[in-house]
Amino acid sequence: MSKTLLKLTFFVVSLTLFNCKNESATFNNYKYADQENILVCDNLDTKLYFEALLSFEDDMTDKYDPTNKNLRRGYSFFTREALAGKADYQEIVSPHTMEVFKALKNDTDLWNKDNTINYNSKLLTCIGNNFRNNDLKTTFHALVSTNSMRSEIFGVPLIKFVKNAHEDRYMAAFVAFDLFYANLFDVDPTKVTEKPQTNEAAKSNPNNNILNDPEKVKELIKK
Repeated sequence: MSKTLLKLTFFVVSLTLFNCKNESATFNNYKYADQENILVCDNLDTKLYFEALLSFEDDMTDKYDPTNKNLRRGYSFFTREALAGKADYQEIVSPHTMEVFKALKNDTDLWNKDNTINYNSKLLTCIGNNFRNNDLKTTFHALVSTNSMRSEIFGVPLIKFVKNAHEDRYMAAFVAFDLFYANLFDVDPTKVTEKPQTNEAAKSNPNNNILNDPEKVKELIKK
């Protein structure tokens, strides 16, 4: 191999590694740095993605289960509302999550030109490869390979298993990026404020009253 070819190969490899990591290079305000990063993807720096996942989960449970911060309930409620087009992203998102999203927007591999999620991106490919449920994994790859992947289509099988997203962290990451972050482009960051929730406030919030009805909760999280 000639020296010129060696230099070219080294340059291409270096550029690839740089592009894999540049999405987190400009973000330093990590709120969950003490948490073990369980998003493991080959040749991909997932530190910012993991921060995004945990920040989303805090916002989501603040909205849907502020008293107990139960992820199982939160994912069940949020996913159903998101797929039905009823999720109020402006109300859910916190300032920290918007800061994370600002950094994510610089990740050119993660988004298509029209700001939709790129299902062929390194992150989404990694997520799809690591779903615990084999049926969900097969469906994901089939839809992506035929360019048929849409939230409303994949949502049909997803809704059956999403109550287990607190255990399947790659499924959780899919929900976070496809159903949450991909919908933040239309959120006005100047109107995003901290939304402290007390137990009394949670009880008085009509959107959370359903959590006090055991029968409704069972209905929403049942198979």
